[in-house]
Amino acid sequence: MTNSSNQKDLWKQYRETGDPTIREALILEYAHLIKFIAGRMNIYFGSNIEYDDLVSFGVFGLIDAIDKYDINKGVKFETYASLRIRGSIIDSIREMDWVPRSLRQKNKELEKAYREVEYELGRSAEDIDVANKMQLSLDEFYKLLNRVNVTSMVSLEDFLEQNYEIGMDTPNSNKPNTPEQEAELTEIKEILGEAIDKLPEKEKMVLSLYYYEELTLKEISAIMNVSESRISQIHTKAIIRLRGKLARQKSLLDE
Repeated sequence: MTNSSNQKDLWKQYRETGDPTIREALILEYAHLIKFIAGRMNIYFGSNIEYDDLVSFGVFGLIDAIDKYDINKGVKFETYASLRIRGSIIDSIREMDWVPRSLRQKNKELEKAYREVEYELGRSAEDIDVANKMQLSLDEFYKLLNRVNVTSMVSLEDFLEQNYEIGMDTPNSNKPNTPEQEAELTEIKEILGEAIDKLPEKEKMVLSLYYYEELTLKEISAIMNVSESRISQIHTKAIIRLRGKLARQKSLLDE
């Protein structure tokens, strides 16, 4: 990568000329963002989608970010571009519409099972509790977790996009939140924080290592001394629990 001064010069030249050669230089300058984000999103897709496909989807997000970025707004380009790249990958996955309707239905049934079991027991549901609720063997339950992984990710992204973009600023928005929106956002963040605190320890650890420490699936697997497939399952369970709690909170706010 070039240094900060050269980056500023590239941006200045591109804004003044719109030269496609300079845009190409900017794409190469920030290509590492695509590789990083695509690598981290592999936790959702496993063998269903190739890493190279995720990278190619992310390229469109980087190009869009370069074209729309305003250097005068005081937002780091890396922050802005990361949101665009991630969004581009997710949008491309949605457009493929390769997730069967039956699998989407299974995901809803899984979320409902977790919600009902945890309400009945008054504690976090164990794997065997949910498997019994769904009349599945543990082996069948784990296979289902692997299959619904990507569905859980897209659904959570839908929720966050439609409801406050939790934890993310929207760099392309100039409109400040109203006091009511700020209060709602604060409440949602508190609910999410409490929900994470109540997760089983392994699920909390996976979320912490993945989202806060920004480790890869392989790195988390090495730290926790379990397979990458098992880490993916733990991650899916955590997301399903959190999405259920956020959705319930959203329904209460809408009442």
